[in-house]
Amino acid sequence: MSKIIKILKDWTLPIAMLSGILIYLAFANFAFLSPVKPIAHQIDIYLTPTLIFLQLLLTFCKVNPKEFALRPWHIWLLIIQLVASVGLYLILCPISPIVAQGALVCVICPTATAAVVITTKLGGNAETLITYTLLVNLMAAVFVPLFFPLVYPQPDISFWHAFLLILSKVFPLLICPFIVAQIIRFALPRLHEWLKSHSSVAFYIWAVALTMVMGKTAKSIVDDSDDVWLIINLAAISLIVCSLQFLIGKRIGGRYSDRISGGQALGQKNTVLAIWMSYTYLNPLTTVAPGSYVLWQNIINSYQLWKKRKRN
Repeated sequence: MSKIIKILKDWTLPIAMLSGILIYLAFANFAFLSPVKPIAHQIDIYLTPTLIFLQLLLTFCKVNPKEFALRPWHIWLLIIQLVASVGLYLILCPISPIVAQGALVCVICPTATAAVVITTKLGGNAETLITYTLLVNLMAAVFVPLFFPLVYPQPDISFWHAFLLILSKVFPLLICPFIVAQIIRFALPRLHEWLKSHSSVAFYIWAVALTMVMGKTAKSIVDDSDDVWLIINLAAISLIVCSLQFLIGKRIGGRYSDRISGGQALGQKNTVLAIWMSYTYLNPLTTVAPGSYVLWQNIINSYQLWKKRKRN
């Protein structure tokens, strides 16, 4: 039994991704599951944002406002993330609007909650990374509602209507976990300590959410399977963006003696959130880009952990 649990822990990511694809194929190909589809769709609408909220809540329970570690590299990375997301979109849009949207969401997406775990294993500064995670969530909560309606306008919805609609869903999702975590810290200290001691559960919540959004990604690929080159281009742009973000983050962080945290802060993304934002507010096929990003960032993280073990 212990061996099975160890295998599940070591292979959580691929198991979650494969499960999402298999679940989609089951719903798409087995007629007896048809009556369940409307119920499953309603569950998905509410469950995915709830899981993202819980991930962030558990992470932010580890944040004490008195111990905020604001660094100059935080400001530089926020500027880079904002400027690069808009710049890449404007450059790529004349070539392919969908590829441009894929690049946009891969850059603007906030830092993954699981980045703290990898940063700690690599010997980085967890406090500065958590601070950046909070800052970048705040930036995304404002930027996404402002820019996404311009990127993918809905013909029957005005800009301001779309802005307020996205703001009402994204802002609470990204910012309220921090507010709730601090309320629990002061009002319910025992509960706060319990949540803080179980913050590693966020990784498994993320795995469940990843299973669901990978199903959405598989659906987008199957629905547009005729355009193979577009899918390849989306996967390719996510690889380029992923590699550059890790590289730039390490370079900027390295100038302030925080190389590992800088690389993880800019490079390791909350891909569950990115995929959810893609199929909710952009062209559904855009999900291929953050879906591929899951693979690229975990290859890079695996390589970094291997190098760390080799040095030790």
